[in-house]
Amino acid sequence: MTNLTLPGSGEASGDQARSTQEVLARLPAVDRLLQQPELARLAQTIGHAFVKRGIQEALAAMRAAVRSGAPGPDTATLLSDAALRARAQAVSRLRPVFNLTGTVIHTNLGRALLADEAVESVVATMQGYTALEYDLAGAGRGDRDAIVESLLQELTGAEAATVVNNNAAAVLLSLKALAARKEAVISRGELIEIGGAFRMPDIMRAAGCRLVEVGTTNRTHLRDYEVACGPKTGVIVKAHWSNYAITGFTSRVDDAELARIAHTHAVPYLVDLGAGALVDLSAFGLPREPLPQDSLAAGADVVTFSGDKLLGGPQAGLIVGRRDAIARIRKDPLKRALRVSKLTLAALEATLRVYASGHRLPERLPTLALLVRPRNEIEAACGRLRQPLADALGATFSVRCEPCASQIGSGSMPVERLPSAALVVRAAGKARRSAIQRAEAHLRRLSIPVLGRIADGALWLDLRCLPPRDEAAFLEDLKAL
Repeated sequence: MTNLTLPGSGEASGDQARSTQEVLARLPAVDRLLQQPELARLAQTIGHAFVKRGIQEALAAMRAAVRSGAPGPDTATLLSDAALRARAQAVSRLRPVFNLTGTVIHTNLGRALLADEAVESVVATMQGYTALEYDLAGAGRGDRDAIVESLLQELTGAEAATVVNNNAAAVLLSLKALAARKEAVISRGELIEIGGAFRMPDIMRAAGCRLVEVGTTNRTHLRDYEVACGPKTGVIVKAHWSNYAITGFTSRVDDAELARIAHTHAVPYLVDLGAGALVDLSAFGLPREPLPQDSLAAGADVVTFSGDKLLGGPQAGLIVGRRDAIARIRKDPLKRALRVSKLTLAALEATLRVYASGHRLPERLPTLALLVRPRNEIEAACGRLRQPLADALGATFSVRCEPCASQIGSGSMPVERLPSAALVVRAAGKARRSAIQRAEAHLRRLSIPVLGRIADGALWLDLRCLPPRDEAAFLEDLKAL
C-alpha cells in the first residue's frame, strides 16, 4: 500500500492541536486514493467510475464529520468506506427481498411472480431479434397486438383486444378514445382511488371527459343511470371494487342492465375490472372474482384489467371488447405513447398460453401457487425455521409459530383472507417495542432483506410467500444477523 498519512493517523496530541481547516487541507486527493492497490483492484472489477464516486462520497462524509468536531479516520477506515460505497454503486437497487409481509400480490414488491415459461420467453426475447411488428407470412409490417390478441379473444370471448402499460393507462386511453369531450356516467360508489392517490375522477379529467356521478356511495339504482343519460353522454362506466368493499345496505346495477341502457343511448359501456382474473378462482378454493368474459357476455363493449395481479403476468393493461370499440382505441394517438415493449409482450403471451392450455395452473403460475398454498404446509415451514431464527436473533427475543391470515393483495381482494402461519418474534422487558423495531430493521438490512410486519407488539413473518426452494437462502441470510 502506498503510504498515506491521514488526519487522525499520526500522534493524537498533534491531531488535536490542528485546526479544522488544517485537517481538511491534509485529506488526500481522489487521484491519490485511486492509486491505492485495494481500490485499483476493485476498479478493475466493478469499473473506475464507481470507485471514483465511492471515494468522492467517502471524502465528503469525512469532511462533514471533521467539521462537526470528529477526528479524521485512519487510512484503513477511509479505504474501507470508499470501497463499501463503490460496491454499493455497482449493486442494483432493484434488490430481491423475502416477502414475509403476508400480502401475496404486493404492489410495492412487484405484484405477481412470473411463470417459468414467461421468464424463459423474456430471456429469449432479450437475447435476439424477434418478429415484434413484422408479418412473417406477408413479409411486411405487422401489429404487435397480434402477439397476444388471439389468445385474449380465446380466453375472454372478446372480438378484439389490445394492450398498454397498466390498467390505469387502459382506462385513460379507453375513455379518451370513446368519450373525449363528452360525459362519463359512473356510480358515486365506484369513484375509486388506487395506489399513489390516483383517482378515477382524475383519470376521467385527463381523458377529457366530464364526470357525471349517479346514485349514492352505498346504493345506486337503474333509474339513476336512466335519468343521467342524455345527448351529451359519451360512455357509461362501471369500476369494480378491487381495492375496498362496501357492505351492508348496498345496491348496484348489473352489467346486463347497464349495457342495455348504454346501447339504448347509443354509447359504449366500459367495465374496469382492475384485478383481472381469467379463471374462476373458486375452483381453487379462493373467493370468486368477476371475470372479463362475464362482463363481455352480459353486453359490455370494453373491459379493462391488469396483467400483474390475479392474472399472474407482467405489468400491463389489457383492453378487450367489441371490434369497433377496440379499433377506435387503437387509432388514438395516445395508444403509441402507452404501448408495451417486446419484453412485456413476451411475458404476457407465455402467461396467456399457460391459461389457454388449462393444464396444471396452480403448479405453473407462481402467484396462484402461493395463493392456494395449504396452511399445514406453511406450518411445517414454521417448524423448520423457528429455531434457526431464534438462534440468530438471540436470547433477547422469543420466536413462536402462530396462526395468522394472509392478504391476497393490497389492490386485489384486500378484504379477503387466507389461513396461514407465521414466525412471531416478541421481546421481553420495558423496551420491547424498540427492541422489536430494531430486530425488524436488522432483518431489512440483510443481504436479502427480510420484510415482515409489526402488529400487536410483535414482528410477524408470514411464511406463505417463502416456498421450500427459498428456505436454504433464507437460512444463509440469517447467518449475518
